Amino acid sequence: MSAFMQFLETTLNPLILVFTLSNLAAMGLQVKVPDLLAAFQNKKALVLIFVWGWILGPAFGFLITKILPLDEPYVIVVLLTSLAPCAPFLQQMVGKANGDVGFAGALIPLVALGTVVFMPLMAPILIKGLTISAWALAKPLLLTILLPLTIGAAIRHYADQRATRIFPAVKGLALISTLLTVIWCLTLYGKSMLNTAGEFALLAMTIFMVGIAIITYLFGFGLKQNQRSVMSLGMGTRNIAAVFAAALAIPNADPRIMVMVIMWTLWSVVLAAIAARVFLKQSLAELATQR
Repeated sequence: MSAFMQFLETTLNPLILVFTLSNLAAMGLQVKVPDLLAAFQNKKALVLIFVWGWILGPAFGFLITKILPLDEPYVIVVLLTSLAPCAPFLQQMVGKANGDVGFAGALIPLVALGTVVFMPLMAPILIKGLTISAWALAKPLLLTILLPLTIGAAIRHYADQRATRIFPAVKGLALISTLLTVIWCLTLYGKSMLNTAGEFALLAMTIFMVGIAIITYLFGFGLKQNQRSVMSLGMGTRNIAAVFAAALAIPNADPRIMVMVIMWTLWSVVLAAIAARVFLKQSLAELATQR
């Protein structure tokens, strides 16, 4: 292995850590406590978040792993990601979809908290042969997901002007670290990604994301269109930062786990952008009928 590739391998985990912390801190800086409190009072939304996030999601993921002939590393990724709804880029996609920004701001911390609680409890049950305790999974999630999100939200609540000033820098760091993580992973695992052709990995993640997005949008149970689009984008995408943290905590993990996580990251951006355009058209059509 060349010195350059060794450098990439050595720096990948620290880079993923920066990617995770900066993205979750940026998400936290966009959280508004009044929106969050309003969400806690919306019992219908809370029930839907729980059902879509940790009943439908894992059940659908489990079904996919039984229908498609996936290798074990890909099964692990499908099941882990099924427990981690809501991508860090949700706010950007919500804006493109003309969704309810306040609802999205409340959804993000609720789902992050749910992921930290339910992933460590459910992953060892869902994933056969996973030799890791719930606490071993929970620790990286608490430190890299919940902590930066909480700190960001606290700064926004108690020092709003300071949060506004530092947000561009944190968001910039998140963007740069995301791009570098993608470049690092493509360089290290690009050939391995091509080798997944014919192994149903891409098909599995596509079925999961598209299926969840459609179900949660069509069955809004009284939510407005701009809230259903937020729910669909949140549940259809995955918190890859949480999946990264969980995957890195698995001892002696197969390299194909990381390969599929990277593929999921890239493909989810594409699918979410397509969904946002569809939801924008739906929103504009609904607004036109109301005039």
